[in-house]
Amino acid sequence: MDFRHERVSANGIGFHVASCGDGNRLALLLHGFPECWYSWRLQMPLLAELGYRVWAPDLRGYGASDRPPRMQDYSIEKLLDDVAGLIDASGCERALLLGHDWGAAIAWYFAMRRPEMLDRLVIMNVPHPVPFQKALRTWKQLRRSWYASFFQLPRLPEAAMRAGNYRAIREAFVSSAIDKSRFPDEVVRVYRDAAAQPGALTAMLNYYRAIVRGGGGERQRVLGFPVIDVPTLMLWGVEDVALTIETTHGTEEYVSDLTLRYLPGVSHWVQQEAPETVNAMLSAWLRGERVPEAEELAPSLARTVA
Repeated sequence: MDFRHERVSANGIGFHVASCGDGNRLALLLHGFPECWYSWRLQMPLLAELGYRVWAPDLRGYGASDRPPRMQDYSIEKLLDDVAGLIDASGCERALLLGHDWGAAIAWYFAMRRPEMLDRLVIMNVPHPVPFQKALRTWKQLRRSWYASFFQLPRLPEAAMRAGNYRAIREAFVSSAIDKSRFPDEVVRVYRDAAAQPGALTAMLNYYRAIVRGGGGERQRVLGFPVIDVPTLMLWGVEDVALTIETTHGTEEYVSDLTLRYLPGVSHWVQQEAPETVNAMLSAWLRGERVPEAEELAPSLARTVA
């Protein structure tokens, strides 16, 4: 499927949005670090076939979207306003919201703060904030989250990621993936080229800096964590090197209508590494059918390189 590429103004900045499908039902897809819209390329045609108008933006600071200069421009509140602004710009009143990694973190908070704008929520490989904070009290998760502390340093993380022709971008995918064939050079090059644009690395790292040094995490804790009533599908690649499976435990206490499926033998990059399984689960859930377990799907699904 050919994707359309549009420039969309929302929340006072310009976003590059890859899109497909038509109609008045919006599916808004939020990518993670260090990705861009391209991480959703394998789900976008499915959602279009299911009748959605699919928007996959480069988040602020990423890819071809605008890069505001200040750290505080990447506060969680600004990111939530971006999502609301994109939904408004689409002309749709409500949306199916899908998020992976940082996109999933934004989606969790959006479902808590702006539930009236959502029909459904899909989360991939980022835990709800409360179970995550509980898991951070353990050494097992704390040692996996070391990079977030490193990212707080000025300039050094940018230099480290820029070294060796942005070798760290490639390693982020290839070194942690289980099925490394899913990340051939032509795929990794898309993310490398996006990160190499002027100012992009600092903008990407400012997500981590603003949530800690800008106080966004603390402000959200003060607001509290109301139970999410939006129907939610959570898909989790079990071999995530950054997040333990324990970070998912207790999610049902904070989501009233939760469907949770684990994908054994799949890494953090779940929708890119196991698109057949992810798409089968996503399709069943959106059609109102029982969502199969990964073990029911894997034997019958061909795993071809995208």
